[in-house]
Amino acid sequence: MGNILIAEDEPRIASFMEKGLQKNGFNTAIANDGEQALAMVQSQNFDLLLLDLGLPIKDGWTVLKELRNQEYKLPIIIVSANDFCQDGTEITDYIPKPFRFQDLLERVRFHLQSASRNECAHK
Repeated sequence: MGNILIAEDEPRIASFMEKGLQKNGFNTAIANDGEQALAMVQSQNFDLLLLDLGLPIKDGWTVLKELRNQEYKLPIIIVSANDFCQDGTEITDYIPKPFRFQDLLERVRFHLQSASRNECAHK
């Protein structure tokens, strides 16, 4: 159904997202810091990234910019309590913390379906 990387340094929140997504048929992996998130996206096949802005080592903005500079096209949903101010770097969506899991799930499904439709259109 989809491979999702959760880049979140708060274990309780990461576990909450992972359990809910797995119950809904998604495969998940967790990165605890920005450096690990970058390495995982570059070495594995993910369909979507849930990205916290307040990650240690490399913050979420740095991860986002590096992925876009390397032309990774996967959907990236920012999930963060940090104030969000877009600086022109392409994101897919933004979900402020705290959030309801159902809202997160709806956005994940929507963006995976959109990405799938766009992929088919480009073939």
